[in-house]
Amino acid sequence: MKTQLVRTVYVRLTIAIAIILLAVIFIVARQAKQKLETPHEHLNVLNWTSYIPDEVITNFEQQTGIKVNYGTYSSNEELLAKVNASAPGTYDLIFPSDYMVDLMLHRNLLEPIDAAKLTELANLDSRFLGQSFDPQNQYSYPFLLATTVIAYDASKLDLITSYRDLLRPELANNIIMLDDQRVVIGAMLNAAGYSANSTNDFHLSESLAFFDLLRPNIKAFDSDSPKTFFITDEVDAGLVWNAEAILAKAERPSLKITYPTEGFSLSMDNYCLVKGSKNQANAYQFINYLMQPEIAAQIVAEYPYISPISSVETVPSAELDEIFARGTYIENVGADISKFDKLWIKYK
Repeated sequence: MKTQLVRTVYVRLTIAIAIILLAVIFIVARQAKQKLETPHEHLNVLNWTSYIPDEVITNFEQQTGIKVNYGTYSSNEELLAKVNASAPGTYDLIFPSDYMVDLMLHRNLLEPIDAAKLTELANLDSRFLGQSFDPQNQYSYPFLLATTVIAYDASKLDLITSYRDLLRPELANNIIMLDDQRVVIGAMLNAAGYSANSTNDFHLSESLAFFDLLRPNIKAFDSDSPKTFFITDEVDAGLVWNAEAILAKAERPSLKITYPTEGFSLSMDNYCLVKGSKNQANAYQFINYLMQPEIAAQIVAEYPYISPISSVETVPSAELDEIFARGTYIENVGADISKFDKLWIKYK
């Protein structure tokens, strides 16, 4: 009887120990799985819509274990509003355009960039560096260059080369326009014969007068996906970004793309660190990753803007020289931005 009792206790103790060991193994395995699935490192990015393919971000996360929290905006003004409304350290890496870099510098919203930490810097084409908004590239480095272009259906419309051609009666309610305050007003200033950055009151009133002539022809404003209006055959012409025009043409081959003779906007979007960012080491890793030629090529294959990476030829070199020579960057106009704010209300 005593021996039987001992055996029973032994069996129960063995079972209990086995259960405890299994429980420990399960807990350790679950923690290990969570460690793999939930990176301890993070990066908070705010970028333009339709700019970096999802698989590019996913591959970076898999390679580095850094979780990218990715937010978007559709205009520089929206970017500024989001940064201003956020607590310090909310965002790490942003992609403002030329004039917004200048404006954010004046508002002390950017951290200096340590060029020594950019291991892929030699890949950049020097023509993209040293721009007027950051001559020494102390706070910004180029990510992609966009230009405004006129796209139109050559199977339905005669040759279009200028903004004035968009006034044709056959284009009534038949034009898509970017939903971008400075770019659109700048285009109308060009159409009226003035600089896209003019703050002269008479010039601005003339831009509105031209826009009022164009207004009946405008079907919609859209900066997120203006190509959709071409693809769905809702419009036959528009003022859009170059990549959107190229993507639309791939679906609608009858489209032609032209740089307006009166002038067009350049928009260089840049890597910038937000003041007080908490994950700067991760931001440098991400920048270096995006500057790799094979990654840059992957990005422009899906979003065909102009890459600053020398080995990734998105436009012929001679055409790039012409773009830089003829195009105009939107500039920070300081306190005069209120003029554009008030005018934009009248535009829309």
